Amino acid sequence: MDERTPVQVPGGRIVVLRCGSRNITELDIAQIQQLVGKHPEWSRQELSLHLCRLWRWRRSDGVLNHRTCRYLLNRLERLGRILLPRPKRKYARRRLVEVVESAPAEVAADLSLYRLAVRPVTLDERERWRRLMRQHHYLGFQSVVGESIYYVATIDQRWVALLAWGMAVLKSRHRDGWIGWNQALKWRRLHLVANNARFLILPGIHIKNLASKVLGANLRRISRDWQQRYGHPILLAETFVDLSRFEGTCYHAAGWIPLGQTRGFARSGPGYSAHGKPKMLFVRPVHPDARRMLGAAFSPPIVPDRKENTRVIDVHQLPIEGNDGLIDVLRTISDPRKPRGVRHPLICILAIATCASLSGARSFEAIAQWAAELSRDALKRLGGKRGTAPSEKCFRLTLQRLNATEFDRQICSWLARHNIPAGKGVALDGKTLRGAHDGDQSAPHLLSAVLHREGVVVAQQQVGEKTNEIPCVQPLLQDLNIEGSVVTADALHTQKETARFLVEDKKADYVFTVKDNQPTLRQDIADLGLEAFPPSAHGCDERTRPD
Repeated sequence: MDERTPVQVPGGRIVVLRCGSRNITELDIAQIQQLVGKHPEWSRQELSLHLCRLWRWRRSDGVLNHRTCRYLLNRLERLGRILLPRPKRKYARRRLVEVVESAPAEVAADLSLYRLAVRPVTLDERERWRRLMRQHHYLGFQSVVGESIYYVATIDQRWVALLAWGMAVLKSRHRDGWIGWNQALKWRRLHLVANNARFLILPGIHIKNLASKVLGANLRRISRDWQQRYGHPILLAETFVDLSRFEGTCYHAAGWIPLGQTRGFARSGPGYSAHGKPKMLFVRPVHPDARRMLGAAFSPPIVPDRKENTRVIDVHQLPIEGNDGLIDVLRTISDPRKPRGVRHPLICILAIATCASLSGARSFEAIAQWAAELSRDALKRLGGKRGTAPSEKCFRLTLQRLNATEFDRQICSWLARHNIPAGKGVALDGKTLRGAHDGDQSAPHLLSAVLHREGVVVAQQQVGEKTNEIPCVQPLLQDLNIEGSVVTADALHTQKETARFLVEDKKADYVFTVKDNQPTLRQDIADLGLEAFPPSAHGCDERTRPD
């Protein structure tokens, strides 16, 4: 698929090309043409900045994605789709004076691999990185188009290797067949694959196993770096090795998988031209389940911001259809909408919202974006009838009118049945929902039961304004099977009745915190001595020692 092959995605939109993680449609191109005609006095920079603000096209750090937008405009102009204003400045072509660094002395085993570090180059180091890559790599170096990160490998602050990562190639029959991609699915997931465009061990560096160690260290951090810079993770890495020059030994040693040889074509302008040098394609999953996630019907989980510390769930592991599946559970939810004008079934809206939220979506817009990535088959599995996903407005208005208590009870109960809390750690935690107050009405305060390892809320209870969390514990856990579980809570819940309810009624254990507001209990625990709590095997003989 290239720029001349339009693709229809869910929503009925015709995607002309993809730039970074954004699909560019005919409506987007018409909008660009309209802006150029309406503001002929704008420079290309002003045009790209306005488009970034209009499309809300930002990087994960909040900076406008200006560089990628400029590349998009130039690309559309080369294809003859738009006519950009003439550059307002004409820069004289400067003669590039190449500074050639002398080759370093031979370095052998005096540099230890235990002190190896791989990191992105800083802005001040970028020119030196480019110069070394142009000087010593057999292909030279100009730039990497689109999303890219340059890395340097160091040992004791000495540069030993350079790597360049960019966007994945558009056409690769071996990769697409290995993943199971069709054209439409590849169009939506290609941004989750990164290409190792350059890899250079600097001259004079001869250390055994260095190349494979550098690749391994780089792969362990590339997804995190990509998420921080471009707002999405990397699930799969790919590279192409010229077998007439190299055997790909370091890629084999680092666990890369050879998939097959190319046909010897390279990108040339709007098409492809033969260069007569087939290369071997290697791939390496960055995520252990990358192959299934890239080829699955539902979008991969959204990686949450570190500040939120929110866990996500792979919805492919939960039952969607069949007996006690998500669709079956949602049939019991009453529809608050009037029948007239309904386009999407309530089941479809709620199923998508549930799956998107479990995958990490934390707003109505994020839910709509997750839904827009679904294929027609995935929408059908989630109860869709139209083949197009609901809009952000549809999700927002429907969920705001819904009986939240009924919906929450059904979903929590369903999650609890498929993430059985019995025998697991369960945390009791109360939170006030920020930004949820309405006029004089205060924001709701919720008491939740959360599985420690999975981070799943299996029960939730609203705390009334004239009470606190203490009397809400028993209604919260009443219908939950927590036999053999360990329930943890803060000092507020260190109450006799709560402890009795957990041990006698629910057959569970507990770990509570005791603070200075209960001085008698705190002193009683101190008087027991350290040998009594926490439990230990000190003083046990062979007859009483546990197996």
